Amino acid sequence: MEPVPDGERVAIGRVGRSHGRDGAFVVEDASEAPERLAAGAELLLDGEPARVLESKRAGGRPVVRLDRDAPRGARLEIPKAKLPRLGDDTYYVFELQGLEVVEEGGERLGRVRDVVPYPANDVLELDTGLDLPLVEACVRAVDLETGRILVARGFAAPG
Repeated sequence: MEPVPDGERVAIGRVGRSHGRDGAFVVEDASEAPERLAAGAELLLDGEPARVLESKRAGGRPVVRLDRDAPRGARLEIPKAKLPRLGDDTYYVFELQGLEVVEEGGERLGRVRDVVPYPANDVLELDTGLDLPLVEACVRAVDLETGRILVARGFAAPG
């Protein structure tokens, strides 16, 4: 795997506590796509190439062993270019993070800090403390080129 600049990588997990004595570890904040951590998968460990030698689940969490030592807390990443293309109106969380959120009429509501999964729908957490549901009734348009999300009026009302 060629060197990949920081801005061109996306996190798929973090090295957690060790599991057993063979160098395996629990993957924290693991990707929802199991193939990214499957045996034989290539990834980046703190920016350096690594290969998954073994992959299993323990207590519902992924446990992997890499072809090299993995210090606790190290980032597990893949190049953005290896991500599958998504359909229309579907986005990766990293694509939405940092986008400016504007209400119809022009009022700036903040920037997306994170996208959090909830049972009913995902929620946009803004840097202003506002939470907005990631549903069609609220989100009118996402424009990655201009870095803006347009939302309907009424969803930004104080709780």
